[in-house]
Amino acid sequence: MKKTLFAISLLCSAASLLHAEKLVIKGSDTIGAKLAPMLAEEYKAQHPDVSFEIAAEGSTTGITAIIDGTAQIGMSSRPAKATEESGASAKGVTLKPTIIAFDGIGVIVNAGNPLTNLTKKQIEQIFTGDITDWSAVGGKPGPISIYTRNTASGTYTEFKELAMKKRDYAGSSQKMAGNEQIAAEVGKNPNGVGYVGLAYLNAEGIKAVGIDGAVPTVANVQAKQYPFARPLFYYTNGNPTGEAAKFVDFTLSQIGQEAVSKVGFVPVK
Repeated sequence: MKKTLFAISLLCSAASLLHAEKLVIKGSDTIGAKLAPMLAEEYKAQHPDVSFEIAAEGSTTGITAIIDGTAQIGMSSRPAKATEESGASAKGVTLKPTIIAFDGIGVIVNAGNPLTNLTKKQIEQIFTGDITDWSAVGGKPGPISIYTRNTASGTYTEFKELAMKKRDYAGSSQKMAGNEQIAAEVGKNPNGVGYVGLAYLNAEGIKAVGIDGAVPTVANVQAKQYPFARPLFYYTNGNPTGEAAKFVDFTLSQIGQEAVSKVGFVPVK
């Protein structure tokens, strides 16, 4: 009798494995460091047979993964580039974006920095290297240390677009892997400056400065009063299917959008 029960248990386990689904999600650190894991945990609570592989290494990697077929969902904090669209088309892939949330890129300084506001022009001059000392913008004298995301990051590209008139970053800027790394470095460096998404503004040792008087908050992004706001995307190959479609729908559901708010982003709905 025990052997029979053991055999039935093995068969049930095997059947469960056969029906298990794995969702591979790659791309944006802005989405993938906090929001995607939270959504995955809440989704798994309702769908225990589903497992997740989440790799948050930059928006470019997410879009590339959809083109190459190595992920079902690509996370991106920027729209796909024309070169990515054409590369996808050449492989028979249709890059379909779905806006899942809105974000504001906050410019952060060390908490000990007396500055509370900068103009858009000053932001451009700081990050391009035209201004190299805090005294030039009304701060304490000291060389400005710039921290940016790396070139695979959608935030790296979007900040150039929104704040720098597409100009290049200063040669002295230091590239970081993620939002949390930028916040940590600025928090340790009294002369540091960088940028992070809304969900990362509460890190220890930093503060966000206003941009022409507008601070990066959920309310200001919702009211379209913050200049460095942008949508956050899931990318799929055409309309998503199977478990990927269910997860996209879940993200846009009331539960999913409540998670968007909890993390600190702005819900779509």
